[in-house]
Amino acid sequence: MPEGHTLHRLARLHQRRFAGGVVRVSSPQGKFAAGAARVDGQVLVRAEAWGKHLLHHYDSGLVVHVHLGLYGKFFDAPMPMGEPVGEVRMRLFGDGSAAEPGYGTDLRGPTACEVYTDPEVAALTERLGPDPLRRGSDPDRAWQRIHRSRRPIGALLMDQRVVAGVGNVYRAELLFRHGISPQRPGTALTADEWAAMWSDLVALMRVGVRVGKMVVVRPEDDHGEPSYAADRPRTYVYRRPGSACRICGTTVAHTVLEGRNLFWCPSCQPPAG
Repeated sequence: MPEGHTLHRLARLHQRRFAGGVVRVSSPQGKFAAGAARVDGQVLVRAEAWGKHLLHHYDSGLVVHVHLGLYGKFFDAPMPMGEPVGEVRMRLFGDGSAAEPGYGTDLRGPTACEVYTDPEVAALTERLGPDPLRRGSDPDRAWQRIHRSRRPIGALLMDQRVVAGVGNVYRAELLFRHGISPQRPGTALTADEWAAMWSDLVALMRVGVRVGKMVVVRPEDDHGEPSYAADRPRTYVYRRPGSACRICGTTVAHTVLEGRNLFWCPSCQPPAG
């Protein structure tokens, strides 16, 4: 599932390519036909991201909400676009008046693609935790949930009501970078530890937005065994079960926590106490 930096990159891209001009919106697949008709021919005022949610704001006050989920993806193409390929939930292209005209985009396979009103957007954002990539996000909102919870910090970081935009990669790598066991209860985390983690998370996710991929291994550690996939940067522990820790050589461990794969180094991230 795409993590928050991917949605923020998409929002910036759509802002450049479509915002400020009239856009045409359709649903070749048909599942979003009624929603597309409600915004087709309107001006796209702005695109923004909140955590893993993408929002297209129109001059009518309507908002198209997209959650990519596990399989959703936007496929951009220069104009004129060809015939839709596959199950295209939403097709969008502009009138050429945006800052970077000449493109359209097809959305395939999202978990959600729907029209929201302002109260529905407010309800969505109110139930999300602070987003490290949004200006003014308050890490104390997350801390208030974390330090009162007995749930493992590895689960709390993945809870979008606690922190918006963190997924499995950032979760695993952030905890490793700070030497914190993913099994440690939130109540056992200190305020100073959380402050350091939040600052690091902001920095890591900003790099992700800038370069379009997660860069989580410090330069001095960026050597040895290659990445888990040819097109991915190296990680410390994510998807490296059974391999040697890049720092201490201990075998990287794996388990399932609340339905998601979890990776950590038992030596570098010892249990609290």
